[in-house]
Order: sequence, then structure tokens, then C-alpha cells
Amino acid sequence: MIDLKTILLSEDNPQDAELTIEALKEHNLANQVVVVGDGVEVMEYLNYKGQFKNRKKGNPSVLLLDIKMPRMDGIEVLAAIRANEKFKTLAVVMLTSSREEPDLKRCYDLGVNAYVVKPVNFKDFIEAVKHIGIFWAILNEQPQYD
Repeated sequence: MIDLKTILLSEDNPQDAELTIEALKEHNLANQVVVVGDGVEVMEYLNYKGQFKNRKKGNPSVLLLDIKMPRMDGIEVLAAIRANEKFKTLAVVMLTSSREEPDLKRCYDLGVNAYVVKPVNFKDFIEAVKHIGIFWAILNEQPQYD
């Protein structure tokens, strides 16, 4: 059995979070998902702050990041992550409903690894999330840093 690293899911919509987890369950990835509701919680998780101060050491295998969130949006989170040397190899996938070209360009300018627009169709959404989970949590190789 493969020892999977954590998938960090930043999603403020509980229904979208549940759908994402269900899609990942189909490939036995759901036990590795940590869900946070906004960008502030993403940064707390990554920096071992607040409720995450005692979490297991190490970066997640991938951060699935929504753009439109309260307190700190996904683009602000991406900018903060890419400005920090500790997170230079953290895979960030925007999983968003935004099809706006400025959002897409800004995310790639900031160094996002992939930009996936959430399909409206339920079956298509499930398939997209499964493929994201398989690639970033299982297939993608990342260097190990202390």
C-alpha cells in the first residue's frame, strides 16, 4: 500500500468540499484530506498555527485551492505561499468556479501548478477531482526537505 501524504483542501462551500472528498474516496484518498474553510486557515495549517500547531510535520502533497473565499482569497494565499521559501515545492492546484481570464493569468503569474475550473456537471466534477487526486497525491514526485 502506498503511504499517501495529506491533501489540503481549501473550500468555503461545504457542499463542494463534500463532493471533493467523495470523489477522492473512490481512490481511497479521502482519509488523507484536511479541509479548511478559507485562506487564513490555509496559512495557519502550513505554518503550524492555531488549531494546527501540533499537526504532523511536512507539507501536504497538494493544496487544492479555491479562489473566492472569505478573509483571504485563493490568489492572496497563492501569493503568500510563493513568497515563502518553505513552500517553494508545494504543489498548488486552483480548483475554482472562476473562468475569468484575469484570475487565470494572475494565478499562473504567481506560480500555480494547475488551474482547474470546477465542472458544473456532477459526474464531470467527480472525474476531474479523481484525476487531480491521483496525479498530485500518488504519481507526482516531490523532493524532500527538512
